[in-house]
Formats: sequence, structure tokens, C-alpha cells
Amino acid sequence: MILLRHGAAPLADATSPAARGASAFPGLTMSVGAGRMRGMSSVTAADYGWIRSSSSLFRYALEVGYTLTLVRGVSPAELLEVAGAEPRATCAGTDELIARHTEILFGYEDWPESFLAGTFTVPGEGGTWTLALEFGGDLGTRPSIMEALSTGTRAVSHSSNGGKPMDFFHWYEDGELRTTFEWPADRTGSTPDALNAVMSELGLNPTDDEDPEVDRKAAVFALTERLTGVRVTESLLREAAYQTGEVPEEPAVTPGSVRA
Repeated sequence: MILLRHGAAPLADATSPAARGASAFPGLTMSVGAGRMRGMSSVTAADYGWIRSSSSLFRYALEVGYTLTLVRGVSPAELLEVAGAEPRATCAGTDELIARHTEILFGYEDWPESFLAGTFTVPGEGGTWTLALEFGGDLGTRPSIMEALSTGTRAVSHSSNGGKPMDFFHWYEDGELRTTFEWPADRTGSTPDALNAVMSELGLNPTDDEDPEVDRKAAVFALTERLTGVRVTESLLREAAYQTGEVPEEPAVTPGSVRA
């Protein structure tokens, strides 16, 4: 059974010749035999150089840790519901989102028991996507949440824990973790080599040492855009109206809870 999300194109039947020979998603072509995926976008790591600017809002995210998640065809309210979030007020831009995050963080005497996730919709490949941004949260790295969110669609996330960072990338398709990595040459998932061609184009060497001239975080942003068609810019994040929710450390997720 195929579940259709808001603005999402249906998945192709996995047994059909079209599904075996090409990607079911517009904007990407898949060579199944070679295990390669090629993005049609021409975005590169250089397009995300803004994340390293001394005045960039994303410097805060890199310092304290963040997770950025994109899910096609799922509304902000649905995403927060699947994450088990308690609805909170809308935040006007990242300054207010950071302020609310800080209030929650320092509201606990010991280790925080929850974190604030901010969400909004954005156009992308194949329909409307919801972008979720958290500082110090891990919504986009929890398998139970990502499997539920990606059922019948696609979800992509990347993250950093701040400090001495551990940086992760996750690509889910129809409830399945397809490719994930911390280091490009050390990938896992059901199709760990499916993104090798596009990763190579972006300077994320899938077979050997990394190119010191390539900003790996910027390249991961570009890889995410190749998979989603969503260009993340500083102005997009700064000016968004974030529908927020407070996500507990261990949310209860009911499989198949998202419906069109």
C-alpha cells in the first residue's frame, strides 16, 4: 500500500521495469546495476560557503550542535506529532528560535530532558518539504522517527554534536535507511554505495582520504540539496516562521502514524 503525503508524488512499484531501471523520484536518475545515483542539480560545496562566515547564524549551530532534517510531503504538524513533540509557540526567525531553545536548555537543573524543534515548509524536488532545525537535538538521527517520517517518501538529515564534532548524514527512502556516514569512506545502510558518484562530484571521497581543500560540512549541505532540491540559505533560515514543538528525549512513535 502506498501512502500519499501532502504534495508528494507516489512511489513507483518496486517490481515494475521503471522502478528497476530508474529512480522513482524526479530530478534523480539511478543506475541500479552500477549502484550509482546522479543528482541533476549543479550545486557544489562552494554554494554553502556561507556557513563558515564569521557573521553567519550557522556558526551557533556548529558550536552547540544541530540537526537539520528535510522530509517530503509531511507537514510541520505531522513531523512534530511523529516526533512526540509538545506544541509550542511559533518563532519568528532563528533569533527567536535560539532564544526559546536557550530558555528550555537552562530550565533544567541537570541534563535537559527535551529540546526545541523548529519546522517550516519549503518547495523542493517533487513537491513541498518540511525543514526541521534543532540546536542540540537529535530528531533527524533517531531511526524510529526517521523510518516513520520517510514511509512512502524521502527524508534526509545531517547533524553535528558541536565541540569536537561528530558529523552525520542520513538518507531514508520509504522507511529504509539507504545511506549513512560520519566519514564519507565509511558508509552503511541498505545501499551504501548508491550516492558514490554524486559524493565524488562534491569532493566527498567515498573510497579514500578526504580532500583537505573541500569543506566536508558544506559538501554535505550540497549533497542534501542534490537529494531534495531544497536550497538552504542563511536568509531562508533567518526569516522563516518556525512552527515549534518540544521533543522529549525518548518520544513514543507509532509506526504508520503519518497519513495523507
